[in-house]
Amino acid sequence: MVQFITHFTEKYSYLDSVRIALDGGCRWIQLRMKDADETHLYPIALQIQQMCQKYGATFIIDDHVELVKKIKADGVHLGKLDMPITEAREILGNEFIIGGTANTFEDVKAHYEASADYIGCGPFRYTTTKNNLSPILGSEGYHRITSQMKEAHIDIPIVAIGGITEKDIPELMQIPISGIALSGSILRAENPIEEMKKIIKLTESWKN
Repeated sequence: MVQFITHFTEKYSYLDSVRIALDGGCRWIQLRMKDADETHLYPIALQIQQMCQKYGATFIIDDHVELVKKIKADGVHLGKLDMPITEAREILGNEFIIGGTANTFEDVKAHYEASADYIGCGPFRYTTTKNNLSPILGSEGYHRITSQMKEAHIDIPIVAIGGITEKDIPELMQIPISGIALSGSILRAENPIEEMKKIIKLTESWKN
């Protein structure tokens, strides 16, 4: 599984970044506009939703639970300081996907018990696309967390996130996780669409 988290640069808008990811073969888009209010977010969310529907891609919105319900996006991703997953589940029910951010096994366990559908776990390394980073995990951190999950009989998809590049993929594929989330590394590439295509091909053997 490869997820793309929207980002903007001097060169690319949020919508541009989504087009790049979709044209490159990514089929999971997370709209993250952390400081935007719903008035600004709403029209962009609708455009991205239409793009995702055209490509048959899953569309997740970061944080805004009510907006997800309003436009019938596929789901929501909740950060550590966002609405609790149990509260979001009460609002959305079981037909929407709910993901949560984790940095420790305790985070994973709490999200699993709260009925999350997947975990965005990280950061793998330092990243400039997110403020207030949690402690860096690296490969050792993922090995530790997934081992603890196995011991506790916790089975939930883990998606590695945070500063991941193409060069990291072989190493990450040796860890029992379900996929990766990318953002800035795609947009910084000389040819972002080709970069995404290359990563999709590299991760083809990963099970969703």
